[in-house]
Amino acid sequence: MQADGYGRWGALVSHSGAVGSARTMDKSYYGKASAMKEMTINSEKIRIRKVNKSDAKALIEFIGVIGGESDFLTFGAGGFGRTVDEEEEFVEYAAKKENALLIIAEADHKIVGCLNFSGGERQRTAHIGEFGVSVLKEYWGCGIGKELIQFLIDWSKETGIIRKIDLRVRTDNDRGIRLYKKLGFLEEGVISRDFYIDGKFYDSLIMGLM
Repeated sequence: MQADGYGRWGALVSHSGAVGSARTMDKSYYGKASAMKEMTINSEKIRIRKVNKSDAKALIEFIGVIGGESDFLTFGAGGFGRTVDEEEEFVEYAAKKENALLIIAEADHKIVGCLNFSGGERQRTAHIGEFGVSVLKEYWGCGIGKELIQFLIDWSKETGIIRKIDLRVRTDNDRGIRLYKKLGFLEEGVISRDFYIDGKFYDSLIMGLM
């Protein structure tokens, strides 16, 4: 699944965002905000947690894989262009922001999904931000994308800061749009020619959750 919400990775929700049979249970907290969630999907234990600096190398490898699995991302295979050191710096930066969230979904210690959200840098825009989410193709249709987004929504309500979550999704990403609507996101507008892939333009739909 790739979510068209442009977070840091420009992950645009698509396939793995489909609703799955997930059983969730919050396990612990950092202050008010949930720090981890565990669920079982198709008899496999999936854990959602916040990213640590030590995850940087595995994240780069994950991003390298998903870039070649879907055209719903803002980058293709090899197009992300970030080193492990740069990724470590970003993880540290995100961890210090009260209005940012960087989480991963793991299966047997392997990253199978990721979501990044970041709010505005200034006081007048700190309450609003945009996210991106991606899931490995082999896990599409399992509901992992949905669980990552729900984690974000729950976290945003606990921060006392976030008042609106935005995303952009390609207008031809029907599966992703259906998922976003099920989670309460509303259509707000269209950006024409937002993507240019292999000589063809694609429009994006702006969606928001308040």
